[in-house]
Amino acid sequence: MLGPIMHPILKLVLDIGPLIVFFGSYYALGIMPATGVFMAATLIAAAVSYALTRKVSPLMIFSAVVVMVFGGLTLWLHDETFIKLKPTIYYVTVAGILLGGLAFGRLVIKDVMDLAMHLTDEGWRKFTVRIAVFFLCMAVLNEIVWRNFDTDTWLLLKVWGFIPLSFVFFAAQMPLLMRYEIKPPADETSKAA
Repeated sequence: MLGPIMHPILKLVLDIGPLIVFFGSYYALGIMPATGVFMAATLIAAAVSYALTRKVSPLMIFSAVVVMVFGGLTLWLHDETFIKLKPTIYYVTVAGILLGGLAFGRLVIKDVMDLAMHLTDEGWRKFTVRIAVFFLCMAVLNEIVWRNFDTDTWLLLKVWGFIPLSFVFFAAQMPLLMRYEIKPPADETSKAA
């Protein structure tokens, strides 16, 4: 039996909410306190997700672990470099998992997203490659910005650049998703009516 499905708007809020909280608290409190707030907000988002659906997505778990590790290093060593590295590590690792799975004949993204949509294996393969390439580009962009610009610019890119870029990327994938979507068989009772 499948568990409850979370409303897409609520899922979006839980996914990007901690980042928005980090953004706001950075300007109110500075980078170190904002990092602690970001860590707490990430754990709260995961707890709310679990409370509502009795499960937490593997990507949310992985993201929370990366936030805890790199946020913890940021606070412990009092060095903001670690929180700036977090997106790079996250994007490269996820891309590596996706491409590694593909190399071994496993469609990891299908395992994560199959409840949300159903595609042919060819569709999942193409979608996997596109997501992996997009994530690698995002990692490179993060590296360029945090290494060459101040923290304010990096954070502006993270919130007002990465989030819109992600929306644009996933919207651009709709033709691929529609082309390879597996349609549910028509209900026999609806045919008879």
